[in-house]
Amino acid sequence: MEENIFQAYEDEIQALEEEIRLLTEKYEELQQESTFYSDEEILKSIKSFQGETKGHESLSDLKAELESLATNVSFFTTLTGFQFTSHSKKTVEKTQNRTVQKYRLSGKCHSLSFQLEFQLTEMQNNEKVSAVVSDLSIIMESREDSDVSKFVSSTEERGSLLTFFRSISTYAKWYEHRRCTFLHFKAKYPDIVTVPEGLGGDFIILRNPKVPGFELMIVWKIHLDEEGTTTPVLDLLPKVPEQVLEQRMGSVESIPGSFRSALRLFGIEAAIENLIKVLGSKE
Repeated sequence: MEENIFQAYEDEIQALEEEIRLLTEKYEELQQESTFYSDEEILKSIKSFQGETKGHESLSDLKAELESLATNVSFFTTLTGFQFTSHSKKTVEKTQNRTVQKYRLSGKCHSLSFQLEFQLTEMQNNEKVSAVVSDLSIIMESREDSDVSKFVSSTEERGSLLTFFRSISTYAKWYEHRRCTFLHFKAKYPDIVTVPEGLGGDFIILRNPKVPGFELMIVWKIHLDEEGTTTPVLDLLPKVPEQVLEQRMGSVESIPGSFRSALRLFGIEAAIENLIKVLGSKE
């Protein structure tokens, strides 16, 4: 009888020990899934806040510091187009000479959303510290674009975060520039300009309501190679009714070449504006 009682107590103790172990692991995991700030930085901030709340002047200094930080963040966003919406890190391994951490980032570069996951391994040898990025995973909303998909795959294989941020910043600027340009001409000339695939598409169509069947398609591709170089390419594709083509074969064939020359001389917006005005004046 006593043995049964002791066994019941032992089982209960073991169950409690297992529960404590699980809760301890969960606590450590929550501690590891903190923000990018180190324990030293957090402690420093707490002490700084405690000291600064002792007087009105210190609170003013704190407010000024926060405003300065907000200004710096705003400048960074304006300069690069990057805006981070969430981030976390988790320590996977930590020894005296080696630290492995798992990072998650999400945000936008101009209007392009992205998510990143990667592992950062830091190794210390004497006074030298080296860091290696591995297991890089990139998710982008425009990955259906074959160029972007190839670039992302290449960057993931190389684990090059610097290449990703530098290249996507330039690509997203051109992407946003194209979107804003299409929006501008669509709003300014609603009877002439149509955007069949939306503002995120890579072409617009110009039509003169007085000339049925006559269309000019402006194609604006943004090429991104595997090395991260961005190249905008514009061209003009005319669609002309047969009767018009028979009457004005020479003038129609010269339109794409004239448009490319205008691009080189006046730039994208001025070339498109001039083309729309010429088209709108045709009877």
